[in-house]
Amino acid sequence: MEKKPKKKNQLNKFAQLIGVALQMGITIYLGVYLGKWLDQEFSSGKVFTIICTLLALGASLWSVISQLNKINDKYD
Repeated sequence: MEKKPKKKNQLNKFAQLIGVALQMGITIYLGVYLGKWLDQEFSSGKVFTIICTLLALGASLWSVISQLNKINDKYD
């Protein structure tokens, strides 16, 4: 069996980790945006912003953990 060069593996892993971070940021941003929009629609103060932000944070953390486990399994 041929092994891939270590440098290429490191670059590929780095690119995947950047993708994970971007996905987490975008998910949280969209949660905040949705919460602010809902607060404007229903004139509810900041209730929806807090709820949607926490839900987006939880979803993004779950996604990050599962993706990091897959990346770790792939390169170990």
